[in-house]
Amino acid sequence: MTDDPRLTPLAAALPASVPFVGPEAQERARGAPFIARLGANESVFGPSPKAITAMKAAASDVWKYADPESHDLRVALATHHGIAPEHIMIAEGIDTLLGLLVRLLVGPGDTVVTSAGAYPTFNYHVAGFGGILHQIAYTGDFEDPDHLTTKAREVRAKLIYLANPDNPMGSVHDAKTIRRMLKSVPDHALLVLDEAYIELAPDDTAAKIDPTDTRVIRMRTFSKGYGMAGARIGYAIGPAPLIAAFNKVRNHFGMNRISQAGALAALADQDWLEQVRAKVIAARDRIAEIAADNGLMALPSATNFVAVDCGGDGNFARGVLSGLIERGIFVRMPFVAPQDRCIRISCGTNDDLDALAVALPQALADARKS
Repeated sequence: MTDDPRLTPLAAALPASVPFVGPEAQERARGAPFIARLGANESVFGPSPKAITAMKAAASDVWKYADPESHDLRVALATHHGIAPEHIMIAEGIDTLLGLLVRLLVGPGDTVVTSAGAYPTFNYHVAGFGGILHQIAYTGDFEDPDHLTTKAREVRAKLIYLANPDNPMGSVHDAKTIRRMLKSVPDHALLVLDEAYIELAPDDTAAKIDPTDTRVIRMRTFSKGYGMAGARIGYAIGPAPLIAAFNKVRNHFGMNRISQAGALAALADQDWLEQVRAKVIAARDRIAEIAADNGLMALPSATNFVAVDCGGDGNFARGVLSGLIERGIFVRMPFVAPQDRCIRISCGTNDDLDALAVALPQALADARKS
C-alpha cells in the first residue's frame, strides 16, 4: 500500500507498526479467545470495589465533559505524596504522558538515550517527533544507570529513559541507586523515571525526590497495582514549570469523568492495594514454581509479572511463546537479545496459573522438537 502523498516527510518515513499487538487482535487472528490473559501486565485482581461503585455512580453524569484540570484528583494525589498540586500532571496513561513530554522537549535531530529492549512506546514517540535514539545494552538483566548517564553526556541527550522497576525484565534498583544516578544526570538532560510498577516493588525502591528537582520527571499509573488499565489514568510528578508546560500541548478533555471518579476512590482505598500486593506476591511465587517444575528459571521480580528464562536463545523462547498462544495462554516476551531468551508471564488467578501449568510443558515439548 502506498502512503498518502500528503504525509509529512517524517511521517512517511516512519514504519507502519505499533509497539504492541493487543490480545484482542491475536484472538481475532486465531479465531478463539484466550483461556488465560497473562501477557499485558494488567491486574486480573481488578480495581477496588469502592472504585467500581464510584465509576458506576459517575456514569449517569457522563453526558458532561470532565473537569479538564482533573482538579480533585490532582489535589488528592498531591496530598497522597505530600507535595503541591502544581507538581502533578494527569493524562491518559503513562504512554500519553511520554508522548507529550517528547513533543515538548524533542525535535528533529535531538538525541535521547534509553536501554535496548526497554519499554518500546517511548521509542515510538521519539521516532514520531524526529529524535535520534541511542540505546544502551542491559547489564545482566538490569537497565544500567551509569551507562545511560555516560552515554547521555557523550551525545548531549535531552532525555534519559529508565523504568524502575523494569519492564520487561521485572528487575529493580533500590532508592540509593536512583539517587546516585540523579547526581550523574548532565545539566542538558532530563531523567524520565517510569515508575509504573512502583506500588508492587519493595519498600526501599521509591527514592525520595524533591518535586522541584529539575533533573527528573517521574511517571506513575493506576493501570498496574490499582487495577484500572482500561480507565487510562497516568500522572507525572515534576518541577512546576515543566508540569505547566504540558498545558501547551495536552488534550484538555482527554480524561473522562468515570476514570477520574474511579481513580479518586482507588487512591483512597489503600487497604485494597495491600490485598493486591499480597496476591501478586503469591502469584509470582506460583509462576516461579511452575517454571522450576519444568526445568526453567524465574528471574526475581518487583512487578506484577515474572520473566522466565527458557534456557535457550530467542528462537527457542519464541517457540515456547507460540506453543502457549496456540493453547490459549496469552503471554509476551522481551524483544532484544539476550533478554529475549525469556518469556514474560503476568500474575494471574489460580485458574489462570493452573492453565499455564498444563500448557507450559506441552509448549516446551513442541519447541524442543522444532
